[in-house]
Amino acid sequence: MIVILKPDATEEQLQHLIKKTEALGLKAHISRGVERTIIGFIGPEDVLRVTPLEVFPGVESVVPVLAPYKLVSREFKKELSVIKLKDDIHIGGKQIIVMAGPCSIESHAALLEIAKEVKKAGATVLRGGAFKPRTSPYDFQGLGEEGLKYLQEVGQATGMATITEVMDARDVELIGKYSDIYQVGARNMQNFTLLKELGMTQKPVMLKRGLSATIKELLMSAEYILSKGNFNVILCERGIRTFETATRNTLDINAVAVVKELTHLPMMVDPSHATGYWNFVGAAAKAGVAAGCDGLMIEVHSNPQQALSDGAQSLLPEKFESLMGELRLVAQAVLRQI
Repeated sequence: MIVILKPDATEEQLQHLIKKTEALGLKAHISRGVERTIIGFIGPEDVLRVTPLEVFPGVESVVPVLAPYKLVSREFKKELSVIKLKDDIHIGGKQIIVMAGPCSIESHAALLEIAKEVKKAGATVLRGGAFKPRTSPYDFQGLGEEGLKYLQEVGQATGMATITEVMDARDVELIGKYSDIYQVGARNMQNFTLLKELGMTQKPVMLKRGLSATIKELLMSAEYILSKGNFNVILCERGIRTFETATRNTLDINAVAVVKELTHLPMMVDPSHATGYWNFVGAAAKAGVAAGCDGLMIEVHSNPQQALSDGAQSLLPEKFESLMGELRLVAQAVLRQI
């Protein structure tokens, strides 16, 4: 349920409404727009149906939210959300953010070398996995906290924001000490215990679409995070599993346009995981920008042949730099910038 307040509604009226509704078991989420303040109420449907919110002082109108994802929907918030990563790095505005780096953090020296290269080419966020979910239990699983320390040190040294994957609710506090952004991978998109734990932080979360998840399921997973109070959520299309085997996954370019219409949250594209092969990454990245994505996540490695994970889809630094030049032209054509 969405309550739209009158333009002249007072803070006292707002707090009175929240106090009364919380006593009924409803939870209020406030969105302050330029002209209107909107309150999204979530709670038991029977309570929402019989509570006459229209009679409260300062209330202009009450609108039911038809979508199952309430706080994520454009009905709740008309304006597009802009997520602050650092003072000078935001995602969701005119600037298209590029996150780049190795799939796995392998050493401090290697990470620093890659970070310097991608920063020079125009990336503003450094990616790198310290905990790696692998199909085989015998594959490299990451450096753990040691890798997190490398990520933080290199991020600070280069002035880049950092992002790394969180796989377990028990690791949220640890990873939050070192990284600027939590990444929820495709395999954990419906790990609701993890999502609720991340919802109780205020640190940005990038939520990747599951391997076989519908757009509705992606948005419902995001709703778990928002419902706990964390609105700093970024969505990411990283390819879905289809019958096609020529690429690792199938990039659902439709998802960018659909998600931008359904939700106020920013939308990323991960062309590396979507294609699985470095020589297809550029085309998929340019398609994502043309479709209206707010950012890209691209894997870059100085020596892909010796990478401990995902070497086949990693760009060499010089190829990444060349791609960034092409992406700037595409961004300019759709009135954006990189």
